Amino acid sequence: MPQTILLTSFATWQPYQRSNSSDDLLEIVSRQNPYPKQLHFLRQIPVDFHVAPAQLLAKVDELQPSIILCCGMAESRCLLTVESNGKHGDEVITTPLDLESLIAALRITAISHDAGQFVCNWLYYSLLKYCREQKLQNHCLLVHVPVLTPQNLELVVPDFLTIMQRLLSL
Repeated sequence: MPQTILLTSFATWQPYQRSNSSDDLLEIVSRQNPYPKQLHFLRQIPVDFHVAPAQLLAKVDELQPSIILCCGMAESRCLLTVESNGKHGDEVITTPLDLESLIAALRITAISHDAGQFVCNWLYYSLLKYCREQKLQNHCLLVHVPVLTPQNLELVVPDFLTIMQRLLSL
């Protein structure tokens, strides 16, 4: 049976933002859709500490995906970054994924050990905690997406698709 992939993105949260790069990336992926029967989207999740995890966990319960790739925008970053952990207070939950192997030889992707203090981190922490508590056998990852430009788009999209492919091969 093919693995199910759930990709998520956020809506904008600042009045000046015309779009959210996480959703822009998923729009491109949805048009290319390399895995039509496996790929599911939960796009433009509200940037809200209560609503975001509730929507995501409901979708996880509904789909039971093998792979969950949450995407968030990181306006201050230049690289696509995979997050090693989610934090809440003193509790840190680390993804069991081998991130070094996952991003090996990618051109514009790095590992981050700080998912920030905002909704992206809270969503990731909530997801990792839920999967651990429910003993789910899936792969979860938060990927922060820089603002997409004509200069970085041709690097970001292939790196992201490679990450998806590598997760499918685990």
